[in-house]
Amino acid sequence: MSLSATFNTARSSLQATSTRLSVSASNVASADDTSTSRKIAVVTTTSDGGSKVVNITRASDSALYDRMLSATSSSSKLSAIDSGLTVLQQTVGDTESETSPAALLGVFSSALSSAANAPDDSALAASAVTAAQNVAQSLNDASETVQKVRTDADSSIATSVSNVNDLLAKFQAANDAVVQGTAIGANVTDALDRRDAILSDLSEEMGISTLTRANNDVAIYTDSGVTLFDKSARSVTFQASGALDATSSGNAVYVDGVAVAGPGASSSMTLKSGAIAGYAELRDDVAVTYQTQLDEVARGLITAFAETDQTGGTTTLAGLFTAGSGDTSVPSSLVAGLAGNITVNAAADSTQGGSPFTLRDGGMNGASYVYNADSEASYSTRLTELIGALSASQTYDSSSQLESDTSVMTFATASVSWLQGQRSVVSTSLDTQSAVLSQTSTALSSATGVNLDDEYALQLELERSYQASSKLIGVVSDLYDQLFSVIG
Repeated sequence: MSLSATFNTARSSLQATSTRLSVSASNVASADDTSTSRKIAVVTTTSDGGSKVVNITRASDSALYDRMLSATSSSSKLSAIDSGLTVLQQTVGDTESETSPAALLGVFSSALSSAANAPDDSALAASAVTAAQNVAQSLNDASETVQKVRTDADSSIATSVSNVNDLLAKFQAANDAVVQGTAIGANVTDALDRRDAILSDLSEEMGISTLTRANNDVAIYTDSGVTLFDKSARSVTFQASGALDATSSGNAVYVDGVAVAGPGASSSMTLKSGAIAGYAELRDDVAVTYQTQLDEVARGLITAFAETDQTGGTTTLAGLFTAGSGDTSVPSSLVAGLAGNITVNAAADSTQGGSPFTLRDGGMNGASYVYNADSEASYSTRLTELIGALSASQTYDSSSQLESDTSVMTFATASVSWLQGQRSVVSTSLDTQSAVLSQTSTALSSATGVNLDDEYALQLELERSYQASSKLIGVVSDLYDQLFSVIG
């Protein structure tokens, strides 16, 4: 081999080693950045026996990455639902809680029994009315909490939609950089990392799938198949509903004009995962079902304590419990928001000019509805009937998802148990998905992340190669000096 060939071989090796050292140093510097993959300088041998860096690639595992995106979306959806269920659970309580409607119904039933055992005791009668007021208030509070959870979920959807649009705009810039750089053979590894990081953030908001095409161009679709990005970002729109009540529905989320969450979204187009899917399910399904259960408890109480005309009439009017101040109707079917309006009849409340003894005697709707016509102090028939009414079977709306032919007390207990069951299922699923996400992220990091031990070992090897190439260039330089001295 000639001296010039040897010199060129050593120089190309030196240049390649220098580039590889630079890439390795960059890997070490970004080792703590989980969104950065390990960069690899691809080296090839030249025709003259030297070496050169052809291009710089990055470590990747598309299967693991897609699995991580899926696990991120699933965890995000479950987390959104779990957050709402936790609020409902903490505020409403359970069957053992002093604040739960079911527990307060038990207290009320005991107070009725005490009043029936001593029907002439005004203090016991007043205690029963107070217990009834506590039941009504617990239903009011629970209904208010449900609507707050729904309103908060609606607001969270608006925030997520805004995030999605921002991320899609950032993705377009990153994707353009990747496509343009790939087309001219430039190093696009950093742009690829930025694009993947954006996709990871996007998967938290909604379930997505991707398709890679020529020049590393990527198209994004929702997990239900609606196009989110194809050369350009599609518009994701949502009109925040503001404060929701039991009679109102939230608005739908649209991607490029197609409803993907909320009212109007077909089963085939509905998002399956991501925070938006979770908040929509919480707002439109879970919380609505629980509200229905509360409303049916309220209706059951109004029905159980209704007064009938004792003079032979057929009109039944609300008794101890009413659908609102001055409302004497007895609903025969589900009334949305009834739990938020139920109250104790002013005729039984001494603080409003009424008498607790109307609970014993009847007559909250006038003389025709008096059961104790002789005003007997020991009259307990009506109280005994009311106690029985609490245990009597009633029918409830099927949308409550609870057994229909049961007593209002059993129904109330089943409602709280349903909420506990929902939270338990979601919490368990969330733990499972979180574990999957953690394992997948760890596996992906191992496959594509920077291992400092490996990088330091590589740098030592490259330094020795660098030194060898430098020494060889020095030898060639000395030989040239000797040659020129002889010629001179």
